[in-house]
Amino acid sequence: MPFFALAASLTATAQSWPGFRGPGASGIADGQATPTEWSVPESKNIRWRTAIPGLAHSSPVIHGGKVFVTTAERKAGAAELTSLYGSPNYGSGDPVEDEGEHAFRVLCLDRKSGAILWERDAYVGVPKVKRHPKSTHANSTPACDAGHVVAFFGSEGLYCYDHDGKLLWKKDLGVLDAGAPGMPQDQWGFGSSRVIHAGRVLVQCDVQGQSFLAMLELADGKEVWRIDRDEDPTWCTPTVLVEPERSQVIANGYKHIGGYDLATGKELWKLVGGGDVPVPTPVAADGLIYITSAHGRMRPIYAVKSGATGLLDIDPAKCAHMAWSYDRKGVYMQTPLAYGGLLYCCSDGGALACYDARTGNELYAERLGDGTTGFSGSPVAADGKLYFSGEDGLVHVVKAGREFALLATNDLGETHLATPAIADGALYFRTRGHLVAVGSVD
Repeated sequence: MPFFALAASLTATAQSWPGFRGPGASGIADGQATPTEWSVPESKNIRWRTAIPGLAHSSPVIHGGKVFVTTAERKAGAAELTSLYGSPNYGSGDPVEDEGEHAFRVLCLDRKSGAILWERDAYVGVPKVKRHPKSTHANSTPACDAGHVVAFFGSEGLYCYDHDGKLLWKKDLGVLDAGAPGMPQDQWGFGSSRVIHAGRVLVQCDVQGQSFLAMLELADGKEVWRIDRDEDPTWCTPTVLVEPERSQVIANGYKHIGGYDLATGKELWKLVGGGDVPVPTPVAADGLIYITSAHGRMRPIYAVKSGATGLLDIDPAKCAHMAWSYDRKGVYMQTPLAYGGLLYCCSDGGALACYDARTGNELYAERLGDGTTGFSGSPVAADGKLYFSGEDGLVHVVKAGREFALLATNDLGETHLATPAIADGALYFRTRGHLVAVGSVD
């Protein structure tokens, strides 16, 4: 698909949200009037709120009149998040012990009413890998198209259903232990989400042992290609970029950031170095690819030209393929947002920076919240507004532009760590115990 056709498809499919961060992983759903103000405690601009048992950080995905979401429900009592930003044990590497049997579940809800249409237990058993106290056993966002929904539970498998809940196929990709690099005792849970593109499914599995990137047929799960990666565990979701010259898969990482040919998996370009526990998804816009991470010695932001080839240097003065870069301005948890020629990066402590996306010039730096809460879910944009979700359930609405303007701060009434979805003028938030549709109510 040519780049201009891809851009058109992002607009045309704005009423759906097919995977992590929506169409093209852009985080953008323009062409619809989304709300500025709401409140769950006050029932203001709340279309519906449906209880979802279990614990998950996966985002909802949407196609037509259906919303799909995953969860992992502990059989013997509710699982808890015990390590949020500002708590005494934030950042502890010790995994949660002895949680027992879980049901790894896919649910389908009616987009208009929030009613649960069906739910399926993809897998029931004791998790094969433990989780970080801040993590869950259902971190990976599902992906959907007109006839399929694909859910990934890491070591518990990959599952493909039709929109009526019929299991079409499942695939065991082995034990996928994404834990602390070099510290196998610290199991943290799997986090990469799959991507559906042109009838195929893309998975990035950077884990203890052999990491890999693989493309599967959506129809039956058959492997099209698999490329081994010399990579430590990461929690990054890959991005597909289609341009007239070539189509590529872009993968974030620590030892291996790079672009791969979409059809064959052949490496196109490679960049080494950054934060040693990378999480954010690569973002592509207007001929540049934005990659960030922030853990350990480095906190980089890289702006790579989309036509890059070979081994790249992080210094733009030494590398024609590097448009610009910073070595100490990157973010840890959130994926950046490229919107209207600007790049927005928000740290896990709520420090928001805005850059000219083409040049990298910093336009402003402001604080969201009071510095005592975390920001784990990635921002999304629509209708000239940016939405930044705090772990405390407060969503900060910022006006898009070269100057900072906070429009509103809204209460979801619950802890919130997932990235929201947007469709039909509404935002869909996966909070601690609910799926919430926020939008104007007629």
